[in-house]
Amino acid sequence: MATDSGDRATFESVDWSAVDRGRRLPAARTLAFLAAVGLLLAAFAYDYLVADGPLAAGWSPTPLDWLSLVGVAAFACYVVVPLARNRQLTRRYWRQLRQDRLAVASLGWLVFFVLFALVGPVILGDPETAPMGMGAAESRYGIPIYQPPVGTSVSEFAVTTCHGPVSNGKCWGTLLHPLGTTNTGKDVLAFVARGARVELKLAFVSGMILVPVATVVGTVAAQFGGRVDSLLMRYVDLQQVIPAFFVYLVAQVVYGGSLLLMVVVFGLLNWGGVARLVRSEALKKRETGYVRAARAAGSSRLAVVRRHLMPNVSNAVVTAITLQIPMLLIVETTLSYLGLGPMQGQSWGYLVETSIHDDNFPTLVWWGVAAPVGFLVATVVSLNLLGDALRDVLDPRTDGHSDGGHR
Repeated sequence: MATDSGDRATFESVDWSAVDRGRRLPAARTLAFLAAVGLLLAAFAYDYLVADGPLAAGWSPTPLDWLSLVGVAAFACYVVVPLARNRQLTRRYWRQLRQDRLAVASLGWLVFFVLFALVGPVILGDPETAPMGMGAAESRYGIPIYQPPVGTSVSEFAVTTCHGPVSNGKCWGTLLHPLGTTNTGKDVLAFVARGARVELKLAFVSGMILVPVATVVGTVAAQFGGRVDSLLMRYVDLQQVIPAFFVYLVAQVVYGGSLLLMVVVFGLLNWGGVARLVRSEALKKRETGYVRAARAAGSSRLAVVRRHLMPNVSNAVVTAITLQIPMLLIVETTLSYLGLGPMQGQSWGYLVETSIHDDNFPTLVWWGVAAPVGFLVATVVSLNLLGDALRDVLDPRTDGHSDGGHR
């Protein structure tokens, strides 16, 4: 085991070639990922070539859904499974992380956000037909327009049908609609759940594109140097002057707006900054003892990149991705607010836009802005705080400062 911090291996200082049993065979996690991708490809082919109707339980997956599943498989194989197998390392990371209360709170919120995005739309249903309210197909006066959130009230004359208790001329919120309803009677909680699923897909698929491209470019540039480094970095310079926002707007006119188009454009044009951070980290790792020993032992430069540099730049990748993903969430919400979003009718930005441009805002339907903005701010801040904490936890230079090496 080649480490640069004593005999305690960390995620940053592992000689992965010693862990992999077969030098010429891919690692077990790579084989598992390839098997998962193969199964997903088979299911995708069956869905598009054979199946006539929903694939399962009324579910008709879109291309973005399939890409999201590939992202989930990558996250499981390269993050969850290694942490589960190396419990000692996972416990050490957790001991360091839990010393930062804000990071733990951020992690808790992100876990809730993921579960809410996955399960919420299934339980709450379509915002048009609020889960426990009246359907939009019923008469106008049966729809709970302007129903306030729980704990708040509006004048009983402001609502068409009050589903909560009425007292002193005020309509009070009800658990039937915990976050209230919009000016068209849509349940805000169900709407926010749909928006959270959109944001989750955006984060997973964008990360799936950004991480491998930036990691490969950054590590190859650092290891090969010379003309290869110059060529790759000049391309990064060129790419960074092309605004992804503008490219998306043009592509939207040509191909029509879709969330898939957005993640492809921003994923392919936004990895330059991440690659630069990875290159900087890889340049430091290139001079470490175990990398020089590998080169002296005859390892090719590609082998050094694959076995020693790529697995050991995780702190740079995590830090950069936790800054890129929040930016993409804000961009998607902003585009939807401007009416240019790929998921109009389901995005948090669309809910904010329809609520703000209501003639009765802010005296009424303020909750249509507060709820999605609150979720967005909490998610973005949590990603930033957790990213900063993970950078310190994964950095081997901080190893031993907090746990003292005790299990």
